[in-house]
Amino acid sequence: MEEFPLRTVEGLCLGTSLAISGLFYYVYRKKRKTVDKLNVRAVHPVGEPLRSQFQEGSVGVVQKLMLREHKLVWNNLARTWTDSERVLHQRVNAIPFNLVGLDQASVRVLCPLEASGLKMEIIHEKFHQATYGFSDIIGQYLSGEKPKGQLETEEMLKVGATLTGVGELILDTDRVLKLRPPTDGSDYFLSTADFDTLCLEQESQAVVWRVLSSVFALAGAAILLWVGHRYYQSLRVRWDQERLRREYDSLVAGGSVEETGSPTGATPGGAGEQETTLNNACVICLTQARSCVLLDCGHVCCCYSCYQALPQPTCPICRQNINRVVPLFQA
Repeated sequence: MEEFPLRTVEGLCLGTSLAISGLFYYVYRKKRKTVDKLNVRAVHPVGEPLRSQFQEGSVGVVQKLMLREHKLVWNNLARTWTDSERVLHQRVNAIPFNLVGLDQASVRVLCPLEASGLKMEIIHEKFHQATYGFSDIIGQYLSGEKPKGQLETEEMLKVGATLTGVGELILDTDRVLKLRPPTDGSDYFLSTADFDTLCLEQESQAVVWRVLSSVFALAGAAILLWVGHRYYQSLRVRWDQERLRREYDSLVAGGSVEETGSPTGATPGGAGEQETTLNNACVICLTQARSCVLLDCGHVCCCYSCYQALPQPTCPICRQNINRVVPLFQA
């Protein structure tokens, strides 16, 4: 039995679909894992809070300073200018802080920069417009880059802000309750949204990953079905060819016993034999005599060996499908 006919492109598509489907299912399962939950309110610093460099009176526990460069880059494919940005400088400052609930229960937050969903308030944002002369403009068109300017921002998690923490609670040796990233690999969250909103966001993300996993799994199944269908069609062609060969062999065997004549092209005599063979030669190989009738069209044009070598079961003369082949005998 021949090997399963899986082409390189089909195998690549199948492997990619199954790999992406497995990856998406893994992410979905990870999103569905339950973690310990903690819902507390106000942010209180441990010690002196951080002060804003641009806005007087703003204090917090996490500070993020960023400088981005914005420019236009020429896209040769789209034949237009596209926006692009690059981070020139980034600095993050953080100090230890506690989350204090309405019942005055205090929890120390560990590793806040490793948490997901921590969206801080933008307290300063300023865009510095780029200035350039005539020579700069020529250089921009030659290089394909046109600077727009630099954006300066400051983000801060302010003291007193509402924060929801989701992670692993531990009681340290100093008798302080602490919140840290889960040791089992679950996600660690610090969010300004409430716990119900955070749960809804994660639920919606889990649904998206589940849908993507199902889509790529169905794509892999469709590829398998297509390859199986193509393999079945090739088997049917081989079965039909084998059936026709058996019928032809049986007719040849029966004709050699019952007929008194000889196959076409077998004429006695010396001088006329060569001429008869040339006139009755197979149109494909031009050496063997025509020895079979192609049905349903009825053309007698080739030998049986060339018929078996045809890439498609169609008549070489009229291109009609060949449903049956019978041997040719001439009395």
